[in-house]
Order: sequence, then structure tokens, then C-alpha cells
Amino acid sequence: MPKANPRHPKFPIPGGPELRAKGWRQEALLRLLENVLAVGEDPDNLIVYAALGKAARNWAAHRGIVKALTEMDEGQTLLIQSGKPIGLVKTHARAPLVIMANCNIVGQWAKAEVFYELQRKGLICWGGLTAGAWQYIGSQGVIQGTYEIFMRIAERRFGGDLHGRFVLTAGLGGMGGAQPLAGRMAGAAILCVDIDPERARKRQQIGYLQEIAPDIDTALQMIDAAVKEKRALSVGLVGNAAEVYPEIARRGIVPDIVTDQTSAHDLVYGYAPKGMSLDQVKGLRDDGQGQLMAASRASIVEHVTAMLEFQKKGSEVFDNGNLIRTQAKEGGVTNAFDIPIFTEAYLRPLFARAIGPFRWMALSGEESDIARIDDLLIEMFPDNKIITNWIRLAREHVPFEGLPSRIAWLGHGERTMLARRVNALIAGGDLKGPVAFSRDHLDAGAMAHPNIMTERMKDGSDAIADWPLIDAMMLCSSMADLVVVHSGGGGYAGYMTSCGVTVIADGTDAADERLDHALTNDTALGVMRYADAGYEEALDEVAKKDVPYIRPD
Repeated sequence: MPKANPRHPKFPIPGGPELRAKGWRQEALLRLLENVLAVGEDPDNLIVYAALGKAARNWAAHRGIVKALTEMDEGQTLLIQSGKPIGLVKTHARAPLVIMANCNIVGQWAKAEVFYELQRKGLICWGGLTAGAWQYIGSQGVIQGTYEIFMRIAERRFGGDLHGRFVLTAGLGGMGGAQPLAGRMAGAAILCVDIDPERARKRQQIGYLQEIAPDIDTALQMIDAAVKEKRALSVGLVGNAAEVYPEIARRGIVPDIVTDQTSAHDLVYGYAPKGMSLDQVKGLRDDGQGQLMAASRASIVEHVTAMLEFQKKGSEVFDNGNLIRTQAKEGGVTNAFDIPIFTEAYLRPLFARAIGPFRWMALSGEESDIARIDDLLIEMFPDNKIITNWIRLAREHVPFEGLPSRIAWLGHGERTMLARRVNALIAGGDLKGPVAFSRDHLDAGAMAHPNIMTERMKDGSDAIADWPLIDAMMLCSSMADLVVVHSGGGGYAGYMTSCGVTVIADGTDAADERLDHALTNDTALGVMRYADAGYEEALDEVAKKDVPYIRPD
């Protein structure tokens, strides 16, 4: 039976043994669709996160998707175009159940203004990364990546420890909301700024944020006390980052780490200019988009200028993947890209080995299934310090949102081994229901984004989008249950192309075959992508794990 959802009462959390669809594969995808709304930011409007990341184009489309998932047979494939079901075609039992494409706009038309017009006409919607692909698991979905970034910085600059260090950031939405908990888990005193008091309250209610300060003076006093005591602490401050960052800089305070995860990719529906209330911003979204975009970009200029000032004074400053540097440069900050992107600065050696954010969701709705898989991870990978450390921390600190889920950074071969062992547990009755395996779109072979994932690639292949397209076609050939191609992530048009995948473990031999082929080939392509770009880590992985990469003559 579904469980009550105190955060969004109209959107219960799915679970239980009863099926509404004709099989667990279809039921699984239906539950994942329900889950992204249960943990979403604004489910009444189908918005999952990031201002406009939607689970479906509109409610009529949503109803059509639900109807198709409940009525379709294995051997059929549901086709979805920008959140709208367009066909249910006859394929075969090993074909994907769902193939979708979201927000893909042709070349010279791939501009934010074109996207907004197409959206206004009801012809398109932005799927974000995991929102439109029904893979979002709440803020937990990015929390380990955020934690790993902080720990890489700790290793590089602070002796491996962030106790007694001040982290300044902004953004408490569906993605940014992971930051206060990740910072506290890393031992830091972290101050998170957001313009929306409701977002701050939501993060506090679910345990991601400890304190909400009434004003900037109190916030800085709380942070200062925690730094002196070397005490981990997360503090939220309701305010505009474009005003708060410059004010902190004016006071001569130099945080140890500075970043930002506001919705700077969206100058209309996401980022709020300084000097405007949220109501004023909402009032300009329909008829004052040009004015709003100009005001947002002007605020971002001040926001990023303060970040650059912190950088000059010794702060470790990085872009967290929200295009804030791109917006600032277009606003006239010529040196905005002096701020590095987090992927290149801290995580690329991991991605070169196809180690990235892998996730699984207990479709039974039972937390005990995740606990059993936690135990399995520690049993299978006892020497993997990233895994063993993370599982210990996650069990202690990370609350479940929606379907009980976990995310952990696993690489080539490891993902497949875990998923197949879980499938065997399901077959043996050791788990209470099937498990869905997925990953973030920010993965080794799955994303081309020259300002995030593929910035400054060793061979200059930053903007080549062939890799995620090959990934999607390969995953269809590899029998994955859901395959998606998204574009526009950050800015809605022209900035990136990515591929997402979901595979269901239901305890059957057919599921074992799907998991083996899809997960193995997915990570193999990630290693190939970095090997082809000349990364030594990837070439080492090719040699060690017999990745079927064709070396150039």
C-alpha cells in the first residue's frame, strides 16, 4: 500500500506488493514516476526540481503515461516526447519498456527564448536530468557527489579534514538542498543562502539543515563559533546571494570554500534578482521575461564578482554546475572562468574510471531492503574506502525521502556485480520487493556539457555530443528498461546532451541478463570515452578490466 506523505499529502509514497500493471517492470516505472512527484519541489505543477524540471508535460500527458504503463504488455514500448506519450509500439520482450527524449532543440534554435516560447505553446518541457526520467530520489541523489567534492578539497588543501573550516554556498532547492548536510557530514561549518524561506524550512524539516538564522549577523556569529570550536554545523540564511556574498566580502571575511547552487541556469523561473521579492519575480515571468533576464544577469555579475574576490583572497572557489560562470561572462565578467568547474577540478580521475553516482530504489517501499543492500555493499567491497565510508555516513545521517533509496559511487564492473547480487537476493526472497537501478546523467559516457562534465577535456572534445547518443542507442540494444536522451540541462537549450537509464531487478533470469548487459556496457562506454580522450586512468582501467576499447593505430 502507498504510504502517507506529510510533505505533499496529495502525492503518497508508493510501495507494497500489489501490482496495478501487468508486470513488475511496468509497475516499477509507474512507481518511479509517482516517486519523483512525492519528493518533488512543486508536484501540483509536475515540477520535480530546478525551477522547471518536470515529470510530465502536463496533467493530461501524465494521465496518458499512467494509463499506458498500467495497460501495456511486455513486448511493447512506450514512446515519450518531452513529457508527453505519443505512441505504444509493438517491439519484443527484451526491448526497453520506455524510450523518451526531452527538450532536444535543433542547433541554431537552441536558445532559452525559443525554449520559453515552445513551452508556452505546450510543445515541450524540460526534463532536467533525473526529473523527466523519473529517477530523482530527493536531495540524497546528489548528496554523495557533494560530499566527495568537499572531501577532495579537504585532501588537497586542508589535511583531509574540514573541521574548523567555513563553507559559503547558496541554493536550497531540490539539488542545492543536499549541500548543508554534505558539508556537515564533511565536518565543516556551512552557511547556505536562499531567497525562499519555504525552501529553508523544508530542508530543516527533513533533517538536511540544522539551523535557520534570522539575519546575516547572527548567521556569521553562529558560523564563527562553530569554526573556533571545530564543530560541524549547517546554517541557513534567507536572503539573496547577490547581496549576501558581497556583504560578507565587504566585511573582510574569507570563507575557506565558496560555491553556489542556485538556479542560475534559468534567469526567468529560477534565479531571483536582488531587490525583488519572490512575488515581484513571479509577476514578471509571463510578460516581463526580458526585464527579468536582464535583472537576473546583472545580479549574477555581482554574485560572481564577489566569488572571484574570495578566490583572490585565498578561498577555494568552484562552480557547482549551474552555469553561473556562463551567465556572469555574458554579463561582462570576462574572467568568470577563472573559477573552475567541480568535475574537472575534483572528480575527473574518478569519471575516467567510470566511477560515478549509481543509485537504487526499493520498490517495496521497505527501508529494510536498503539496509540489506547496505550490508551487501560492505561485504562485497570491504577495501573500497569511498563505499565503506559512505555507507556508514549515509546510515547515520541521510534520511530517506519517498521510496527508500541509496546512492553510491561505483565504477565499471562494480555496478553490475552489485545489481546481479541484488537480483539474486530478490529471487531468493531475501528482499521484500524488486529494486530499480539507475544513475545520475552526470556520468562518464552519458553527458556532453562543455561547461560542466566535459569542460577542458584533454583532447579538446568538450562539445562533441556523440557519446551520450551512442550510450542511448547502446542501452536500447542492451535491453535496459528505460532509456532517455535529454538536452538543455542548464539554460534549457543548447548547453548539454545527456543519456539516462533505468534497469529493474525483479529476481528473474531475464532481469539478470538485462542488468548484466546494460550496466556493464554503460560503464564500459564511460571508460572508452575517457580512454579515447587520452586519460591515463581510463587506459589503465581498459588494461585492468579488459574493457573492449579499440585502440587507435
